[in-house]
Amino acid sequence: MQVSSEGGQIAYPNFSLYHASKWGVEGFIEAVSQEVAEFGIDFIIAEPGPTKTNFATGLVEATAMDCYENTATGRMRSALKSGEFRITGDADKTVDAMIVCADDKHPPFRLPLGSTAFFNIRQALKNRLNILQPLEGIARSADI
Repeated sequence: MQVSSEGGQIAYPNFSLYHASKWGVEGFIEAVSQEVAEFGIDFIIAEPGPTKTNFATGLVEATAMDCYENTATGRMRSALKSGEFRITGDADKTVDAMIVCADDKHPPFRLPLGSTAFFNIRQALKNRLNILQPLEGIARSADI
C-alpha cells in the first residue's frame, strides 16, 4: 500500500511541489509493480482526496505576492484560508477503506478515497482523453 493522494492524478494551483512528489511516487509504483508482479506482489496506490487531518499544521507558507492575487494561485490561497476549499474526507473512514482493500484477494491498483477524489480523478481522466484523441494523427506521424 502506497499512500499518495488525488494529487497524483490531478493538480491544484499553488501545490506544484506537492504534486511533483505524488506524480513521481505514482510513476515509481506503476513501474515497480510491473517488475514484481510475477512474484505475486500486488500494490495499491491509495489516492485520498482532501481529508481532515493535521497535515496543514506543519505547512510553512510564503508571503503572498500581490501579482498573484487575481490568479489561480491567489484564488486557491484565498479558498484555503476562507474554508471555501472543502475538506470532505474522513481520516478514519479512509483508513478503514484502505484496510478492506488491502485484505482483498484482488485489490484495486489505484484506490480513490472520498467523493472529491473520485470526481476529480474521473474528470481529469476524461479531460486527458478529450485532449489526447484529436492528436492521434500527429502521434502516428512521428512513427518510422
